[in-house]
Amino acid sequence: MSKLGLIIKREYLQRVSKKSFLLLTFLAPVLFAAMVFVPLWLATLKSDEVKNIVVLDQVGKYAAAFKNTDEYRFLPAEGDMEEYRKSEDKEIEAFLSISDDLLTHPEAATLYSKKQIPMGLKREVNNQLSAMLEQEKLDSYQIPDLKQIIDDCKVSFDIQTVKWEDDGSESSSSAEVMTAIGFVSTFVIYMFILMYGSMVMQGVMEEKTNRIVELMVSSVKPFDLMMGKIVGIGMVGLTQVFLWGILTVVLVSGSLFLFGGDATQTADLMMSSNMNQAAMMTSTDPTVLKIQDIIHSIPIATLGINFLLYFIGGYILYASLFAAIGSAINQPEDANQFMTPMMIFILFGFYAGIYSVENPDGPLAFWCSLIPFTSPIVMMVRLPYDIPLWEHILSLVLLFVAAYGCVWISGKIYRTGILMYGKKPSIAELIRWIKYKA
Repeated sequence: MSKLGLIIKREYLQRVSKKSFLLLTFLAPVLFAAMVFVPLWLATLKSDEVKNIVVLDQVGKYAAAFKNTDEYRFLPAEGDMEEYRKSEDKEIEAFLSISDDLLTHPEAATLYSKKQIPMGLKREVNNQLSAMLEQEKLDSYQIPDLKQIIDDCKVSFDIQTVKWEDDGSESSSSAEVMTAIGFVSTFVIYMFILMYGSMVMQGVMEEKTNRIVELMVSSVKPFDLMMGKIVGIGMVGLTQVFLWGILTVVLVSGSLFLFGGDATQTADLMMSSNMNQAAMMTSTDPTVLKIQDIIHSIPIATLGINFLLYFIGGYILYASLFAAIGSAINQPEDANQFMTPMMIFILFGFYAGIYSVENPDGPLAFWCSLIPFTSPIVMMVRLPYDIPLWEHILSLVLLFVAAYGCVWISGKIYRTGILMYGKKPSIAELIRWIKYKA
């Protein structure tokens, strides 16, 4: 095995065998799911305590119209504002003062409390007052059943979307599904480039600080040492992405199996003597057919291949620059001068990807999908929307050409900087290292 292969093998096995890698790989999908669903579940839990809200209605037509909820009880005032302000009653959460007609003077309603008023209470008061004022305004027109007429006129419409294939066939599509796929892919590439690029820099700095690299360069070329570290850590990232993909499929499939349908109906179908009839019932369900069409319309193979290409290109581009920074500095705090420009590009690419979700063919998405420093992140948002082939090819060509250029430049800096100790080099010194011919 070549020396480069030995370095790649060492970097890969050293990191894959760590407990932190195993824990992050197998627990991260579960933790991500918990981060999404647990807050939503906790938000649905309501406290058993009912909070009292005193309504001081000087107009005389609002207090009685408030409706109690599971969380708030609205009580008419039995004194003036000054008495309640001086009161030490701990059972009163807040005081609502209404001093004038709210249709003509909306500022006449004020919510008081001896502590910070929560958003839930403010939202509830706003909603109930809005409903009262809306009803009052409708009644002023003196049209019988006007509110019922308006409610009947409200229509919620969800248009069906169909994609034409090249062979003339049609398949159901879903903008929501494609948006979710693009956003998740963008986030994963952003996270992995940042995480494993930083890992490359940290590894280079550790070897330089411990002076292990002085022994290694005596038998291995500095460029091979740098590329071995970049490729080895990149393979660790690909392994983790692959395992995350498998675990995600298993978790989603298990969730659909456990919660996706009526267990009794499923058992009846399985126990039915006429299994063909059961299969026909399932296959002709319009909802099931629509879901199947949407799944079939997702270019899974194309997205997967492009995800790997953009991940590899983006990772090599940034990891080589991270390796150059790690070789040029002696202390972690010295990295800020060189890290800032790269972090600006990475963060800009991430935010450009988020804002490109709504308009994947807009100028922001188009140009950022061609610029090599942002294309790995932004292009994943556009790929589900069938961009022109020339844009796709041009984006990949520019990305890998830029990655090759960054590797060449970083190799020049790494060759000199890995054995340099003392003061932090300036930009001018780094340029001299690049121009230096061995």
